[in-house]
Amino acid sequence: MTAAAARLRDEFGGLESDSVEPVIDTTKPHSARVYDYYLGGRDHFAVDRETGQKAMQSWRAVPTAVQENRAFLGRAVQYLVGEAGIRQFLDIGTGLPSANNVHEVAQDAAPESRVVYVDNDPIVLAHARALLTSSPEGRTAYIDADLREPEKVLASPAVSETLDLSQPVALMLVAVLHFLVDADNPATIVATLLGALPPGSYLVASHVTPEHDPDGVGGLVRTYRQGGIPAQARTAAEFAALAFAGLEMIDPGLVLVSDWRRPFGRRRLPEEVNWYGGIGRK
Repeated sequence: MTAAAARLRDEFGGLESDSVEPVIDTTKPHSARVYDYYLGGRDHFAVDRETGQKAMQSWRAVPTAVQENRAFLGRAVQYLVGEAGIRQFLDIGTGLPSANNVHEVAQDAAPESRVVYVDNDPIVLAHARALLTSSPEGRTAYIDADLREPEKVLASPAVSETLDLSQPVALMLVAVLHFLVDADNPATIVATLLGALPPGSYLVASHVTPEHDPDGVGGLVRTYRQGGIPAQARTAAEFAALAFAGLEMIDPGLVLVSDWRRPFGRRRLPEEVNWYGGIGRK
């Protein structure tokens, strides 16, 4: 690890960053930064904006879909804390800090909640202090790691020091599985992570689908791949088999993220969302 990486590690005490030096490549788009652009954030570069703008030429509703996915995340955490009694979260594919991060929603309802965040973009590492602002009763930690290496995530001291894996944990795989192509064996990755969690744990996952706008979503996938970002949209059936096989689905099951326990407001058209989400219980 370089001296610069060591200084960054010291500044954000408690972070595991040995595997990836915090060097930000501004010449290639990154999914977390493109997502930040869709959300109206400021932590992205010209190459990320160009990728996002090109993707929106195919799928014009993508900013709406991203906002609906973010709202789904908040409602899912509220359910897990308020109704399921979950107090531990492993959030992989965290993305850049935004409003209503998992620990903020969880600790607002249950201050003792504990959260481990995982992402592999150095710019997320650089902003990780915002993810580590915990309530005094709870705790947060951040791991710089890749979902494609679940064993390394699970072996991290940040996991064992923050979470009690003998007690139920909510595994959050929100808006990340569509960045795993079939060659990555995503079902095996999910099974490995869930296999380390005890009965009573939950999986929250969401995934882009081509079902309601195949041309638009197909154009977005091609744009991402051209930029070097692996991507694969999947149907509801494919997503369910990948993520929720063997789990007990929580009502209303696998639905558009905009329809998952939506409290109010007009119902979005499927072609405005193109994104499924759900919660399964182990």
